[in-house]
Amino acid sequence: MEKTIMALTHSPTPISFTNPNPNRSFRFSSPLLRTPYFGPTLSSTLIAKTPFNSRSRNSTRNSVKCSVSEATEAVKEAREAAREAASERRNQLMRRSDIRNIAIVAHVDHGKTTLVDSMLRQAKVFRDNQVVQERIMDSNDLERERGITILSKNTSITYKDTKINIIDTPGHSDFGGEVERVLNMVEGVLLVVDSVEGPMPQTRFVLKKALEFGHAVVVVVNKIDRPSACPEFVVNSTFELFIELNASDEQCDFQVIYASGIKGKAGLAPDNLADDLGPLFESIVRCIPGPHIDKDGPLQMLATNIEYDEHKGRIAIGRLHAGVLRRGMDVKVCTTEDTCRYAKVNELFVYEKFSRVAAEAVEAGDICAVCGIDNIQIGETIADKISGTPLPAIKVEEPTVKMAFSINTSPFVGREGKYVTSRNLRDRLYRELERNLAMKVEDGETSDTFLVSGRGTLHITILIENMRREGYEFMVGPPKVINKRVDDKLLEPYEIASVEVPEEHMGSVVELLGKRRGLMFDMEGLGSEGTTHLKYRIPTRGLLGLRNAILTASRGTAILNTIFDSYGPWAGDMSTRDQGSLVAFEDGTTSSYALSSSQERGQLFVSPGVDVYKGQIVGIHQRSGDLALNVCKRKAATNVRSNKDVSVVLDTPLEYSLDDCIEYIEEDELVEQVLVPGVVNVYSIDPAKLYTITQKIGKMSLISSALFNLHEWAGDNASLVTEDLSIFIRKATYIVWRLR
Repeated sequence: MEKTIMALTHSPTPISFTNPNPNRSFRFSSPLLRTPYFGPTLSSTLIAKTPFNSRSRNSTRNSVKCSVSEATEAVKEAREAAREAASERRNQLMRRSDIRNIAIVAHVDHGKTTLVDSMLRQAKVFRDNQVVQERIMDSNDLERERGITILSKNTSITYKDTKINIIDTPGHSDFGGEVERVLNMVEGVLLVVDSVEGPMPQTRFVLKKALEFGHAVVVVVNKIDRPSACPEFVVNSTFELFIELNASDEQCDFQVIYASGIKGKAGLAPDNLADDLGPLFESIVRCIPGPHIDKDGPLQMLATNIEYDEHKGRIAIGRLHAGVLRRGMDVKVCTTEDTCRYAKVNELFVYEKFSRVAAEAVEAGDICAVCGIDNIQIGETIADKISGTPLPAIKVEEPTVKMAFSINTSPFVGREGKYVTSRNLRDRLYRELERNLAMKVEDGETSDTFLVSGRGTLHITILIENMRREGYEFMVGPPKVINKRVDDKLLEPYEIASVEVPEEHMGSVVELLGKRRGLMFDMEGLGSEGTTHLKYRIPTRGLLGLRNAILTASRGTAILNTIFDSYGPWAGDMSTRDQGSLVAFEDGTTSSYALSSSQERGQLFVSPGVDVYKGQIVGIHQRSGDLALNVCKRKAATNVRSNKDVSVVLDTPLEYSLDDCIEYIEEDELVEQVLVPGVVNVYSIDPAKLYTITQKIGKMSLISSALFNLHEWAGDNASLVTEDLSIFIRKATYIVWRLR
């Protein structure tokens, strides 16, 4: 493979950008934006079109020119052609000026939802005497408990006769599918960036998707009131990110707003904030374009989200692209040109302030909710009954992690669960696909096992937790990465891991990431707090169970963030857990007497008085390999009296959440999800039976390994496999399976 060397040379060509310096004048190319509505006058410099350009990393942002390979040139030319074609189509449409549709995107914990709270309060959505909880957009119980946004949600405000439809999106990389869906409904995004951390992995992901859609971007440097804020560095880093993602010259000319979401203040300079969010609202109205619509064309609306109401049934949410939608109207629901069905709109709603309001008609460009269409799916088009045509379907990136769901077979089955059969489990999992486009479900090797694939372990554990609260009782296996085979080469997913760790713990963290096949490609210090920012490219396998390990290595001070990068060559074998498990020896109730001696073998998960069963994991062994313990034995009653009862001192048991248990288990272990909040049982697959078999047949592992290699060889050389050899492989596999 030929290598392309990037040659960078300085060029005097001026470029457009947004500078955090308030003393520098700005000028936008649009005549509307030259009027100084607020703060300093906004401006930009028109850019002479050059075939390819990049920009230096210094604060002056001098233009640099780089020679690129022909492949890169072809890709850029194709993108430019697509943008020009899209621009021509948009020029044929009219633009609606009284509506702005925006999505608020950011990395997790950068303050999106808090900023939306302040926007709603200052837009007088709530009464002055109304009691409003914090993070009002996080209405889901699970969101409020975990402190993260899981589902995208719609709301709207009115500012100077302009309706602003706002979509709050998740910030965690595992829920990137939610962001990809809602970007179909908007024309611009507010990119919220922390004033200390700057652009993070999820910032890159959401910005990349927004730029691919051609959306306008307003950068909001949030938490500007933090003591260690460095706004100039954050703006420059964000500008570099735009360049790395091949943003157009118009997109690079982004407006920067400095804000404190919790205080409800914003401004054009970090040291000169207004008393309210007026500058932010003005930037939205002036820098985010109105929706392109075909007002007189045939009806077109893409269902981007689905909600369910007990009385109204399925509710389709989306933006009206063309025509007018009326209540009681007969429509056609299309998936493709050849797949359409007819339906009727029973009820119609629009978003006003913080609620849905019934409407008789909705014009193109607005976001609305439609009731009355049975079995409507995300990605389907609600079109005119006679001349309507479908819109392009929604596409999201493929999942990278899978887990096996199966019915509960432990002795505790049916104690608390309402839905315990494989039919219940199957119906619920396939119903999840109707709303969660980034997830996949397929049947497993047995009739009661299902393979669920998602963007990450958090993506799947949120589904597990929701199912538990709905009354489902089941078991899940350890997470596994989804590999690919291209040109007879095994590829596995890689992710970019960003770690913030104090300098005194950096050595142990670097050693831990190195053992998991991580490759460091960037390291820099952050502020004056003695914190180091590390960036690694690491296999997704190496991230399984890493979060707890890295917290232990850094004494709880490290912060880990990850985002999917690409597929790469198989990195080789790696060990994710060095310690074994402590397994209950028999059924019964744990006692203080038994636990006092058991805790010398490792750390326990259980306390006295807890029901356990044979095979349940009750702790972490201090050495490698599993160890069976009797945690239920009682002190023998004798006729010898003691003058004083011996007091038993027990260590505090480890409390593992669902996420911790999923990260902990290995290939021969399962997690049993029961209905008691906070209770998760982890157990090994019949460990006592495995112990007896391994004692009697010491070469079983070698036989299994040889059969596995023989299976792989037979799959790769099917033409060489004779009928006799095929029969031998099947018989040997069956015998080994029966012995196990």
